[in-house]
Amino acid sequence: MSFRGLRDANPLDTSVLVLQDRHRSHLVDTEQFQEVLHPRQQMRAFLGMWRMDPRIRPYVIRSGFYGIYHLGHVIIDWPLITSLVERWRPETHTFHLPVGEMTITLQDVAILLGLRIDGPAVTGTSVLDVAGLCVELLGVIPPDEALRGAAISIRWLCQQLSTPAPDADDVALQRSASGFILALMGSFLFADKKGVHVHLCFLSLLRDFTHTASYSWGGAVLAHTYRELCRASLDRRRGISGCITLIQLWSWERLHVGRPDFGRQAAYPAPPFPHAVRDDDADIVDGDVAEGVADVLPVQQGVQPEGEPEPALPLGCRWRVPLTRVHNPSGVLLLYRDQLDAQTVDQSWLTSFPIFA
Repeated sequence: MSFRGLRDANPLDTSVLVLQDRHRSHLVDTEQFQEVLHPRQQMRAFLGMWRMDPRIRPYVIRSGFYGIYHLGHVIIDWPLITSLVERWRPETHTFHLPVGEMTITLQDVAILLGLRIDGPAVTGTSVLDVAGLCVELLGVIPPDEALRGAAISIRWLCQQLSTPAPDADDVALQRSASGFILALMGSFLFADKKGVHVHLCFLSLLRDFTHTASYSWGGAVLAHTYRELCRASLDRRRGISGCITLIQLWSWERLHVGRPDFGRQAAYPAPPFPHAVRDDDADIVDGDVAEGVADVLPVQQGVQPEGEPEPALPLGCRWRVPLTRVHNPSGVLLLYRDQLDAQTVDQSWLTSFPIFA
């Protein structure tokens, strides 16, 4: 599709882009759409409430979600996310840029998040026996105040299952691992606008962690992200949910706009791609320009069992090092709009990630 930039947001050809009258870009020049999308992800809060017990680590690895846990909380640059949403077209499921159309692909999900993109689709029913399912897989019946329909409170999961007893048997540890993975999904992969509840339909897929790992979770996350991008781009929406970290990591890898520079090496001893979180938990909002290196603190890790191979970590973990934005200002929506309008081919990484044997 031909694109003239947000200064003249109307498409040249409206035969495909039929939703322009409802699209966010149509209102960019009005005062009401100068603010950024402002919802906050809850991954940081979840990691603060639930430090993974080393005894459930093997179950998390077996399920295929250890890379997501290791990636942890990435500070969200909301002006960057907002500027990308303004260029997302629900008619084509692509970002419309001066260099052409770009989109997040299954390969991006597999490489950046380490999720499987083949295997059975993540499907099921939303009509659930909530009490029976929770007793079977979590070992406890949630009270009414912990439920919102068929969704369960992530905070309640943390309170009930984050600290297994010292003498917990395998069944108890598996239930704790199921609660951990379920909360991880609700805080990171399938977050709603508040990120405080997660649907219990995912719990039924955690009966056998080996079988859980065979599902195409990457496909489900990508489909969910597409849907949330489409919703946020239309009808004057003020917020966006879904896997926002995927959008930001994709942008950092593919575009030059808002990309931090890798700063000095970490001052603390850590393996490659340390799991770290910023000390102040402050997502970047409009006008908050970060200059210098973000402070990070290592998060307590589980002990690697003797003889158990360390799982491969996703490429997104390379952004879990101290970052500097001295050479690339961040947090300014108008600046990002102008930079995306001026995007050139040599500033975009359009090819696939290299595949290593």
